[in-house]
Amino acid sequence: MLLKQFKKSRLSVALAVVLGSGSTPFAMAEESNESEKETNIEVIEVKGIQGSLYRSMDLKRGSSGVVDAISAEELGKFPDTNLAESLQRITGVTVSRANGEGSQITVRGFGPQYNLITLNGRQMPGTGYSRSYSLENLSSEAVKSLEVIKTAKADMPTGGLGATVNIVTRKPLNDPGQSFSFSAKGIYDESNVEGADVTPEISGIYNQTFLDDSLGFVISASHQERDFQQQVANSQGWIAQTDNKTLAKADGSTFIDGRIRNEAGNILSHFTDEDGVPVAPSFFPRDMNYSVNDVQRERTNAMATLQYAPTEDLVLTADYVVTRALTGINGFGWGIWNSSTSGAPVVAYELDENGTALYSDIRGGDGSFTANRSTTEVNAQSVGLNIDWTLNDEWTLSLDYHDSSNEIDNGADKGLGGAGQVILGSDQLTSKIYDYRGGDVPHATINWNNGSTQLDPGAIDSNFSQFIHSPGESEIQQAQLNANWYPDFLDNLTKVDFGGSYTKQTLSGTTAWSGLRGGPGFNPSYTEIFPDSMFHLQSTAGLLDELAGGGAGLLPSYFYSFDFDEAVARQLAFINQDVAGENYYSADPYFDGIDSSNLIEEETSSLYITSAWEFDIADITVDVNLGLRYEKTEVSSTVKQKVEQQVVWASATEWVTLYEAGGDDNFFTQTGEYDVWLPMVDISAEVYEDLLVRVSASKTLGRPLLGDMVAGRSLSGSPKVGSRTGGIGNPGLLPLESVNFDVSFEYYYGDASYASIGLFSKDVSNFVSRSTNQITIDGLHDVYNSPRYLEAVSQLEAAGTSVTENSIFDQMIANGHGNASGQIEALSSDPLIVWDVTSPVNSDKKSVEGIELAVQHIFGESGFGFGANATFVSGDVKFDSYSLAQQQPLEGLGDSANFQAFYENDELSVKFTYAWRDSYLIGVGQSQGSADAPPQFAKEYGQLDASINYDINENITIFLEGININNETEEGYGRFEEQFLFARQYGSRYMLGGRVSF
Repeated sequence: MLLKQFKKSRLSVALAVVLGSGSTPFAMAEESNESEKETNIEVIEVKGIQGSLYRSMDLKRGSSGVVDAISAEELGKFPDTNLAESLQRITGVTVSRANGEGSQITVRGFGPQYNLITLNGRQMPGTGYSRSYSLENLSSEAVKSLEVIKTAKADMPTGGLGATVNIVTRKPLNDPGQSFSFSAKGIYDESNVEGADVTPEISGIYNQTFLDDSLGFVISASHQERDFQQQVANSQGWIAQTDNKTLAKADGSTFIDGRIRNEAGNILSHFTDEDGVPVAPSFFPRDMNYSVNDVQRERTNAMATLQYAPTEDLVLTADYVVTRALTGINGFGWGIWNSSTSGAPVVAYELDENGTALYSDIRGGDGSFTANRSTTEVNAQSVGLNIDWTLNDEWTLSLDYHDSSNEIDNGADKGLGGAGQVILGSDQLTSKIYDYRGGDVPHATINWNNGSTQLDPGAIDSNFSQFIHSPGESEIQQAQLNANWYPDFLDNLTKVDFGGSYTKQTLSGTTAWSGLRGGPGFNPSYTEIFPDSMFHLQSTAGLLDELAGGGAGLLPSYFYSFDFDEAVARQLAFINQDVAGENYYSADPYFDGIDSSNLIEEETSSLYITSAWEFDIADITVDVNLGLRYEKTEVSSTVKQKVEQQVVWASATEWVTLYEAGGDDNFFTQTGEYDVWLPMVDISAEVYEDLLVRVSASKTLGRPLLGDMVAGRSLSGSPKVGSRTGGIGNPGLLPLESVNFDVSFEYYYGDASYASIGLFSKDVSNFVSRSTNQITIDGLHDVYNSPRYLEAVSQLEAAGTSVTENSIFDQMIANGHGNASGQIEALSSDPLIVWDVTSPVNSDKKSVEGIELAVQHIFGESGFGFGANATFVSGDVKFDSYSLAQQQPLEGLGDSANFQAFYENDELSVKFTYAWRDSYLIGVGQSQGSADAPPQFAKEYGQLDASINYDINENITIFLEGININNETEEGYGRFEEQFLFARQYGSRYMLGGRVSF
């Protein structure tokens, strides 16, 4: 807790009076002596944790509508090193994580795409081809405060259906004089294996004003490096099967069916299909995989702000913010793949009461060992200009313009030019076992043809490789003109604001895909090009050891690693055009040009007006804020439409869509437009001393998801049986419109202490639902269930051979139906493929209700304090796990709670924070799930962080920080917790460093 000279504010004077028991007389005398001179006053500024809480509480109390905030503890020190981690301390805010760090936020149950991030009131572009801003790429050193605005404000940019988060950076003329802070820390990540044991993070900020504080600048920069390992168990999806005739009947030993039955012993149909017909499905995993990914991450930020006030009435501001984040990944994966999960391939199973396979033994498919490599670069920058002009006592004008962009590129590895995945393995097996009957991580075992559960290195073959380059960019140009009028002809009207803005948002992305190179699918075999010495046997004993079933007991107990570059070089050298024809090996994502190109442009023009009123009703002052905003948006979507040529059965486990050569004729454009009126009203009153009541009503909007707005039709490039899916975009989608109502009670009962309760409801119309139709496309014929396919099935049955996709494929090749490349092409006499094509449409209305509770308490002058909050939400927007129909629930909906406890004196501060989030829906659709678009849920998550700061003197501080010190893991599941989707383990990390400031 330090002293500093600063200009008088209501907060500082209040703090001086309340807290400065020893210095209050001096502060009051100082104020008295200097009042005539109208100069600065020396008062006490409470810094550190308590100072941050004071300022945040003051902003909350003085705001119109429901606003929460987090303030920097001092120059260059925000409460958390990551802005997303800071935001989760706010009531109603939860975070999703990337690489073990907070990344994007959900507010009041509305996911990242429905929350707007602004920088000093300017709408920020999403990260890459996205509306969602990744906060982990922005450092916190130059940030003064974070404002979470939960109710509508007519003068703000739109798009924050859940909330608008305004990042407020430092301005030099707001902090006159010279100040400087520099910090350095070493980061130790206990998960790290391949990288440096300790990585650096340095940051600095410098503020200086000149010419009687009329000219000033502030500059800041930071650089962070982090090396760590991500350990993952993963299933790409679950397949729902409604035809129970294909499964062997339960016999109590090999086949165990625990589904609910009636008194007659018949399975109850307590699910419904897409037509609402009762069904009793079974669910089997498509695959089961494990991986270790070694990650190196660098983040560099810089910010510069220049301000000039040539007169007391005119302030000119120019600022520039730049971010560069680089993430490199080298990883290995291994696991099983189930080509089919129905009928004869199933050797044994155990189903639970909902039909989920807890155990399965399945023939066919393959086992693989994968090496992957990618380097992703994010470059964001923002250039802004602002003019604030006070014309007179009644009028002020503000003109603001910024040009901002956020680009992501997964081809930052110049040698590779994209993200690469090399998959080696074998299909020479008898069956594969999936077992999730105990522990938190499923086990997988392969019974190889060699009679053991471990593959010989000499049998490892090329499955396929793929290389993808998919850069994306989001850009915003925005101009805002605002006028403030302070009229004096009406006693009750205190202020009128009005203005307008023009925003052009451009979102673009391309994808280039090499296709499946190197076979694919062990067809033909290339085992001879990989020497045994290339593969290194590894143990899985240390994998996911924080989870039951992981670590030493995990199956499989081994995997093979290999050198990515060597595997690519050997395949490039051997699987050439002379050997493989058109299927020759290539590591070029642009093997056949750009596969897709998308461009969406949104132009929004808006006008607004707000007015602030003040009334006295029975000795109670009531503040009323009325506002209205009008917006018109025009949307244009231009895409490169891929023209499908045919679908070939490339191998027993792979189906591939082939396309015609691209060209300008494949580009086309669709448009859409909409306009909205957005009214709002805020009413607040201090009905009793320090008891504040707020009532807010408003209408807000959330813009449609980008993927839903992309024009044209796209079909799966890997249309396996059961996964013949596609989509048709809709640029004419209307925005989600929400009618909101908030009531809150806030009691500010002591120094930086308050308790609050808030109720909110949101009725959202134009919710986007999915309409799925089965279609056929001329020219796209199907080998599956063709006369040749059925002939092969009959031959296998007659010979007493197990009927699997592998055996059917081999039989058709033996019957002479393969082409020169060993693939099976469709004939014009074969039936047309039936595609399940989904399109988004505006449809129903849904509602969300919730309650927010918060308390913040300082225990007098003891130095102890705590804060706690909780949010409980509900609504008719949940996913129905017992329906196989396509659904569009609200992502991110779930309860949350946060707790913070601290101790602070003049030299020492200690803080513990715990953030808890209940299970919630991540999204619908699994990458290899069935066509019913099953869900992805996250399990509850609770993370404990801690920090210790010690001031050696007024200028030097040393600190120790711990992140995720309870070593929490991330877990996810499908319709039910028994449908495992993922488990991720990152470990804890610790930072030791120091800060110098003056």
